[in-house]
Amino acid sequence: MLFLLAWRNVWRNVKRSTIIIVSIALGLAGGLFAGAVMMGMGESMINSAIDRNLGHLQIHSPAYRRDALVSNYIRSPQKVLSLLDTLGSVKAYSARTLLEGMASSANSSYGVTITGVDPERERETTALVSMLVAGNFLADKYRTQAVIGKKLAERLGLKLKSKIILTFQDRSGEIVYMAARIVGLFKTESTAFDEMTVFVRQKDVTRLLGARKPLIHEIAIRLKNSSTLPATKARLASGFSDLKVEEWREIAPELAFMSTSVESFTYLFVAIIIFALIFGITNTMLMAVMERIHELGILMAVGMKRGRVFIMILMETLLLSFVGGMLGMLIGGAAIAWFNHFGIDLSAFAQGLEGFGSGTTLYPYLPGVMYAALTVMIVVAANISALMPAWKAVRLKPAQAVRVY
Repeated sequence: MLFLLAWRNVWRNVKRSTIIIVSIALGLAGGLFAGAVMMGMGESMINSAIDRNLGHLQIHSPAYRRDALVSNYIRSPQKVLSLLDTLGSVKAYSARTLLEGMASSANSSYGVTITGVDPERERETTALVSMLVAGNFLADKYRTQAVIGKKLAERLGLKLKSKIILTFQDRSGEIVYMAARIVGLFKTESTAFDEMTVFVRQKDVTRLLGARKPLIHEIAIRLKNSSTLPATKARLASGFSDLKVEEWREIAPELAFMSTSVESFTYLFVAIIIFALIFGITNTMLMAVMERIHELGILMAVGMKRGRVFIMILMETLLLSFVGGMLGMLIGGAAIAWFNHFGIDLSAFAQGLEGFGSGTTLYPYLPGVMYAALTVMIVVAANISALMPAWKAVRLKPAQAVRVY
C-alpha cells in the first residue's frame, strides 16, 4: 500500500519528476560512457603489448632480469619447453635470444634490442605478422635477414631490401658484426618498440655467438585464456624454482598500474556525478514535501505514524533515483555495446596515441561488476538525498500543518 502511494506521489508532478529522472539518466550515461572509453583505452594498450611481444607470461634467468648480459641465459630451456608442450592452457610460446646492440646504416646508428627467434614460433605467439607494412617475417631467401620497425628504418634511412649492420657482444665480450638484409618492416601501436626492436633468425645469431645451441634468454608464453594465468604461472614456478616466471603485470608494471588507476578513476568519476545529482534529488524532494504539507498534516492527524511518513518519503526518493539510474545504465550500456562492436575511429590522433602504445580504433569497455557497484551507489545516494526531506516531513505538527497550509 505504501509503495503504491509513493509511486503515485512521484508522478503527481510529471514535469518535475521527468526532468530529474532525465537529469539522472543523462548524467549516469555520460559518466559510464566516459569511464568505458578510458577503460577501453587501457585494455587496448594492454592487449597491444601482449600481442606485440609481451605474451601473458615470460620466463627468464633471475640473473638476466638483474643484468641483461649475453651470458645470463636459461641453462636448460628444453625442460621448460617440454613442460609447456604438455600444458593445455598454453596456446603458443617463443624461445628468444635477446642481445643489446647497435643498428647501423651508412647514415646513422641507433641502440636496439636484437631478438633472435624461431620465425614459426614467433608467428604463433605474437601478432607481429599482422603488423607488417612491407615484406615478410623472416621468410625470405637471404642468408641473414632482419625485420625492423618502420620508425627505425626511417631513422636510419633504410628501406626494404636495404642492408643493415647489427653490432653486439658474444659470450666472451667480443664485438660481433652481423650484416643482414631487411626483408620486412612492421608498424605497431608503440613508437618506442618500433624504434628499438630488430628481429633476426635465431640460427643466424647462434652461429655468430659461437654457440652450438641457441642461447635462450626469454621464453614468451601466450595462453588460450587469460583466466588460466595464475594457475599456469604457479605450475611453471613450482616446476622451475631456479627460473623467474612472471606475468605481464610484473614485466610491465606501468601497464598494470595504468589499468588499476583507470578503473579507480572511473569509479571516482561516476561517484562525483552521483554526488552532484544528490543535490538535485534533495531539492526536488524538498519542493515535493513543501507542496504537500497540508496533505502530510492530514495523514498524521488521522493516525499515520511519523515512521511511515519517513518511509514513504524515502521510497519516493528511491523510486525517483532508481528509475533515473536504470534508465541511465540502459542508455550508457547500449552506447557502450554499440561502440564496443563498431569501435571509435581515432585515426586523426594516431601520432599521439602511438606514444602511449594504443591503437587508433578504440573499443569502450566496462566490466559487469561496474554496473552492480553503480546500482549500490544509486541506492546509497537516494537514501542520503531522502534524509533532509523526510526529516522535514516527520517534524511537521499536524494541527499547525492543517490549519496554516
